[in-house]
Amino acid sequence: MSEENKEESASDNAGEGVQPDTTSELDRADQIAERLKRENDRKEELLTREESLAARRAVGGVAEAGQQSKPKEETPKEYADRVMSGNVEK
Repeated sequence: MSEENKEESASDNAGEGVQPDTTSELDRADQIAERLKRENDRKEELLTREESLAARRAVGGVAEAGQQSKPKEETPKEYADRVMSGNVEK
């Protein structure tokens, strides 16, 4: 092979070798970007749901339906006042 042929074949191979690598790297970068966008959208949706749940908990409070109220304990002063007034029944 002469020097011209070597240079010509080297330049042909160099041009061919760069194209597929660049294209595959760009395709891979696009795939990664799409995957990141999907994950970010999913995280945003989950965050919105968590915020909504936290707001409902904060506003909703606690329901007391179906619960029995605890009897109030009488203090010694209240007991003395009740006995002195004549209401001895418990």
